[in-house]
Amino acid sequence: MDDRPAGEMAHGEIRAAVSRLCAGFPGEYWRRLDAERGYPTAFVQALTEAGYLGALIPEEYGGAGLQLGAAAAILETIHAEGCNAAACHAQMYIMGTILRHGSPAQKAAYLPGIAAGTLRLQAFGVTEPGSGTDTTALRTTARRQGDEYIINGQKIWTSRAEHSDLMLLLARTTPREAVARKTEGLSTLLVDMRAALGHGLTIRPIRTMMNHNSCEVFFDDLRVPAANLIGEEGRGFRYILDGMNAERLLIAAECIGDARWFTARSTAYARERKVFGRPIGQNQGVAFPIARAHAQSRAAALMLREGLAKFDAGEPCAEEANTAKLLAAEAAWAAAEACVQTHGGFGFAEEYDIERKFRETRLYQVAPISTNLILSYIAEHVLGLPRSY
Repeated sequence: MDDRPAGEMAHGEIRAAVSRLCAGFPGEYWRRLDAERGYPTAFVQALTEAGYLGALIPEEYGGAGLQLGAAAAILETIHAEGCNAAACHAQMYIMGTILRHGSPAQKAAYLPGIAAGTLRLQAFGVTEPGSGTDTTALRTTARRQGDEYIINGQKIWTSRAEHSDLMLLLARTTPREAVARKTEGLSTLLVDMRAALGHGLTIRPIRTMMNHNSCEVFFDDLRVPAANLIGEEGRGFRYILDGMNAERLLIAAECIGDARWFTARSTAYARERKVFGRPIGQNQGVAFPIARAHAQSRAAALMLREGLAKFDAGEPCAEEANTAKLLAAEAAWAAAEACVQTHGGFGFAEEYDIERKFRETRLYQVAPISTNLILSYIAEHVLGLPRSY
């Protein structure tokens, strides 16, 4: 591990340092956690101590003050090394809502602790069972009563809720029928889950095909101080949208890391494995899918680079962020398919780690936004076709 703060390192140095850190968390570490559905506490702690999870927090609040390109390098490398950043990646970008829209008092109260790792802001309460990705249809309400908001409702797929101190919650503060536009009347609140648990907040884990620490969250007259409102009441939807490009670019980086990991495994095995007296990689039926997946991941990486450059320059980058996420998720899945096919039966054996990574990377065709919704966005907002929903 490099002893210098992350903010003093170039991207190449960051990648090398992250690789060294990940070497301490080999496949058996992740297989054990996968079997017991455990949270990678030691891994998250190591990333925190190295300053990587506070990479995007300004130096004045104790973070590294890096740009999004550096954060993408961190996450891509974690996945290229066979590890999984899903347990903590939200710590990087959820805080952006506080950073961009919080009051000076809120920034001072929360950002230093998040940067230091003494506070975990990893839970994002947006999706609901009845609304899915139609965020404006959510039904969780926050009713102002004096100096508090009374919250009632339910969220689903709230990952890391059991392992987070704080939650960024999106709730309706004005009834949908009372606003001119359906995107109005939604507000963002910071919920202290340590104080709320058992006092109006209930968390129920959801067992899924991958160890992603997903949960349902229930609010029953939960009281949250009005001082925890981020920005202005009724403008929360805009605040949430503000950070989605960053999220999509960072998830794209993880997918590219996955693709690199799968392709490295595929090529190594295809060179070494001999059947009928020759390496299986000599057969075009084996080699071509690996080569195609590699080409897909390189193309996705170029789109990601363009999106990161625009984001860091403060330029609009919605097209690039969405396209990068689409291409990277598809590239990772193509590389995963090729890897399983290359390994044959061994691709399904836990000891090779391929089946675990295969399950993990499949998620990103669906989350944090599905491939179909990205295509709808491109069709409408980039190509000017009629809106489909």
